Amino acid sequence: MFIKQLTVFIENRAGRLEQVTQVLKENDINIVSVSLADTSDYGLLRLILSNPDKAVKVLKDNGFSAMITDVIAVKLTQHVGKLGELLAIFSNVGVNVEYMYGLTSGDENASIVVKTSDQKKALEAIQSSSFELFTTEETYSMND
Repeated sequence: MFIKQLTVFIENRAGRLEQVTQVLKENDINIVSVSLADTSDYGLLRLILSNPDKAVKVLKDNGFSAMITDVIAVKLTQHVGKLGELLAIFSNVGVNVEYMYGLTSGDENASIVVKTSDQKKALEAIQSSSFELFTTEETYSMND
């Protein structure tokens, strides 16, 4: 099962990130997870949100460049080597991890959001393993 991630391209200048969060707040959209990567000129803000479709619209209406990408949210138990086990599954089917970041799930376990070079193949490999995926409903309602 894929979940929707919003990517916002923002200028690397003071206040711009706060403007994104203000637009989301004004539209009652909850941030479930966030990742920010930057270059010297711009940032890539990746967000898991309570309402990604609404978020892309309101951000675009407010002058932000935003797009939705399908990602996979994987539940990881807190055991040594679990992330390595997941990465081995991807490696065994020839899938490269493009990026990943933590997902706060509200329980004692770790969770991650992952984007791979072949999302369909990665999803099938995870589904045939012992790893659990988050549903869209579980993901979008976290931290409400």
